[in-house]
Amino acid sequence: MKFTVDVDCTPEEARAFLGLPDVKPMQDALMKQVQERMTATLSAMEPEALIKTWLPAGVQGMEQLQKMFWSQFAGGATRREKRE
Repeated sequence: MKFTVDVDCTPEEARAFLGLPDVKPMQDALMKQVQERMTATLSAMEPEALIKTWLPAGVQGMEQLQKMFWSQFAGGATRREKRE
């Protein structure tokens, strides 16, 4: 046997029916705090500081890759000199 029940209600009505707490006031308060913190942080940072904060790993990675290539090229040149 199979039967289907369709319930037409809002999320607030469903929470109240199931006895779940209303978390909307808490969510609103937390989102307001998050927004205030983000606004304060972004207004305090300059564009150059933002770029340095977001991209240090990429820039350092490129520098390390370049150093690795140069060390390999230098190592290859010293090996040829030893052979000759």
